[in-house]
Amino acid sequence: MTGWIFRAVALLGTPVLTYFAVSKDIKGALLGVAIGLVIIGVEYVLESVSLFSLVIGIIGAVVGIIISKLLDYTVFQVGDPNINEVWLKYNPIIRYALALLGIMISVKKIPELDDLDKNILSAGKRSGRNMKILDLSAIVDGRIMDICETHFITGGVVTPRFIVQELHALADSKEPIMRAKGRRGLDILARLQESKVVPFRVMDRDIRDIKENPIKLVKIAKELGACIVTTDFNINKLAALENVTVLNIHDLSIALKPVVLPGEDMPIFIMKEGKEREQGVGYLDDGTMIVVEDGREFVGKKVDAMVQSILQTSQGRIIFTRVKNVRAEQ
Repeated sequence: MTGWIFRAVALLGTPVLTYFAVSKDIKGALLGVAIGLVIIGVEYVLESVSLFSLVIGIIGAVVGIIISKLLDYTVFQVGDPNINEVWLKYNPIIRYALALLGIMISVKKIPELDDLDKNILSAGKRSGRNMKILDLSAIVDGRIMDICETHFITGGVVTPRFIVQELHALADSKEPIMRAKGRRGLDILARLQESKVVPFRVMDRDIRDIKENPIKLVKIAKELGACIVTTDFNINKLAALENVTVLNIHDLSIALKPVVLPGEDMPIFIMKEGKEREQGVGYLDDGTMIVVEDGREFVGKKVDAMVQSILQTSQGRIIFTRVKNVRAEQ
């Protein structure tokens, strides 16, 4: 209905306007009818054109006119009167052609905008594929520094600024344990910034609509195509739901536990006496307890022991060994 009202106004109002403004005779009215028909024709053509295409077409026309202005300046700088005369003669046609070409090229290239967006997005994800995002638990844990120094972490390492702010809040906590964790986390970040092994930076990226930092972290990692480094079980599960790769430091430490088999020899430093008679106790670097039969007399010494059996408990592994020879070394 609105379209028909517009057409009626264009067809009836324009002749009245040209009659009083241009010529108060039949020629003025006919000129108004012709202009009204042109307006209706243009409206009819544009009705089937999307607004996005129309805006892109206008931008293309403006670019074409700007190019024609640059050509004008270039020709006039040459300073040849003959060239200037020819250029001025054909200048309206050149401007019309460039504006029309701008419209046609920009409208025809619209479908490639979607491909451009996809390429930019995929390029961003490719660049973020080697990026590691540290969460609060991984920073406070402290082992990430040792992992980086052993070159097991490749690519850039980042942490969002809201995680750093959370660390500052922990460092200012009234509880001694929380305050110690916060200060240790800030110390780890300072060491990462000074390290030349991996590039590290604090990322100014946030999602204002989400209040919970773990959810923010997972969303940002998903947008960037990055991995999350954590020791938090909840973030591990949340990231799994969003198909985000997680590097869990606890899982890494479990995977790196030394594999021992019955009958193998291993050097053990006996730290203390065991519960049973003649037993000594030592530990591996990962905290695994080693029970050494006949090892009580070697407390404080390093001995060669042979693995006899391995017991897996809910608290971890216990390896039972026996002193291989009576010779012990300090």
